[in-house]
Amino acid sequence: MAVCARLCGVGQSRRCRRRQRHNQQDPGSDSDMGEEEEEQIVGQTQGDAGGGGGAGPGAPAGPSVAREDGSCHVNRGGAQGRSRTGPPHPQSLAELPPELLVEIFSLLPGTALPNVALVGKKFRQILNTETIWRRRCMAEFGMKEDLRRMEVGGVSSRDLYVKLLHPYRNILGLWQPDIGPYGGLLNVVVDGLFIIGWMYLPPHDPRVEDPMRRRPLFRIHMWESNKATVECMYGHKGPHKGDIQTGKKDEFSTKCNQTDHHRMPGGRQEEFRTWLEEEWGRTLEEIFHEHMQELILMKFIYTSQYDNCLTYRRIYLPPLMPSDLLHPGLFKGTYGSHGLEIVMLSFHGIYLRATKLTGDPNVPAGQLTLDVDLSRPVVLPDLEHQRNIEELSRLVLGVHAEVQREEQEKATDTAAAIRGAAEGACGNAGAADWVEEDRVTCSDRCQPTTSTSPPEAQPFVLPLGVMARNEVYPRTCRKCFYGTGLIAGHGFTSPERTPGLFVLFDEDHFGFIWLELKSFSLYSRLTDQLAHAHAPNMERFEAMLCNMQSWTS
Repeated sequence: MAVCARLCGVGQSRRCRRRQRHNQQDPGSDSDMGEEEEEQIVGQTQGDAGGGGGAGPGAPAGPSVAREDGSCHVNRGGAQGRSRTGPPHPQSLAELPPELLVEIFSLLPGTALPNVALVGKKFRQILNTETIWRRRCMAEFGMKEDLRRMEVGGVSSRDLYVKLLHPYRNILGLWQPDIGPYGGLLNVVVDGLFIIGWMYLPPHDPRVEDPMRRRPLFRIHMWESNKATVECMYGHKGPHKGDIQTGKKDEFSTKCNQTDHHRMPGGRQEEFRTWLEEEWGRTLEEIFHEHMQELILMKFIYTSQYDNCLTYRRIYLPPLMPSDLLHPGLFKGTYGSHGLEIVMLSFHGIYLRATKLTGDPNVPAGQLTLDVDLSRPVVLPDLEHQRNIEELSRLVLGVHAEVQREEQEKATDTAAAIRGAAEGACGNAGAADWVEEDRVTCSDRCQPTTSTSPPEAQPFVLPLGVMARNEVYPRTCRKCFYGTGLIAGHGFTSPERTPGLFVLFDEDHFGFIWLELKSFSLYSRLTDQLAHAHAPNMERFEAMLCNMQSWTS
């Protein structure tokens, strides 16, 4: 009987009791059979019923057998008295046990659960189970041990998902603030029981190897009420009232409702000294370069006027391709008197490009600071000749002249092909043949050169006369390539690309020698884990880069 009870799910069924009564009426029957024998019989009965086996010798085949609950079981050739002992198969989801429905609903995305609640009262009641919403918070937003602590505090996982995580899910990820030419890097993440916007700042100049600094700009939580509360974290007086607006796609804005919390008792002078110590790690008296003092004061005046009322636009980390020379991502690099800035390294066919996420009044954020042609490697001479800036300039400028000559020839030939195509059908055929031939030739040239590749590691030293903010740099490099860097006057006037040398040191470091400026920029990889930041595909990333350049152009 115990086996039958287990198959039925809960205790003895009517069929079990009927068998018991039958055994009591027939004392000659084998009612004391062991549990193993009963299991064998039940298993055979289920196999006959489920498999539709044929009847035994001499067994009558009845059309159907009536049940006590009013249902009917069709006996399709089975032995008389053999009937299914297990529970009936459910005909719909509503007939499943509640605990099984909880498991099923926990696997659905949270956005689908409101539609499930519309099915009926039973589903709506089951969706009030905290287990479902706790699992959705963990699966979609990475929340773990903090959930039960919040439930003890009186806030349910369902309210947390419905009123906080889901409404603000679209602001999670990587963003660039609209702060004129300076830009920035903001990562909005679920941090414990809060949604926090962390502003990432480069380390103090010129310590490019130091970790990034970060500062909270806003947070959203449900501690003090049963609804989401937005607080501004800017300033030195603690959290205060703020607001977030999410009108456009891939864009949101923050607003501080108590800007007096940003002010300091000592006025603007005290605010400037505090900002300077946080931003540069030094006082104004310690900065002797007059031009650098002007740049620092200009940045303070420009950035402080926003009072954390900013607009942010979504950006992505570049996707990794199998052919990439190194892992793409974010790097911090030295930019002379402007200090350290953040760039995004990405690959586009045979080109390696670095785009500014933080900028300066000369070359603003969003602009393409480095453009490297990986099909044009540069083999360095020995150390003695590397110290000679004239020798390095001869190598790089030789490649630069070749690139300009090829571009000019291509432009001339393209113009001639267009004129020929306009002359008629014959001209069209000739132009088409020429374009195909030029495409094949270009395709052959655009393949990265491997025959003259330098060894995996070779000695490297900066030429004499080249200025470097950081005198500590790697003394060996893997490869070098021709590239151009973007320079401009104040206010991004007269921008031009100047030739230079891209130096790959290792997976996490590279450099660029600006020949015209006679300066060297060293870049080091950001090691911070940035959540919700990767591009869904290369097309979205390319579109984002185009938009970034238009924001600051």
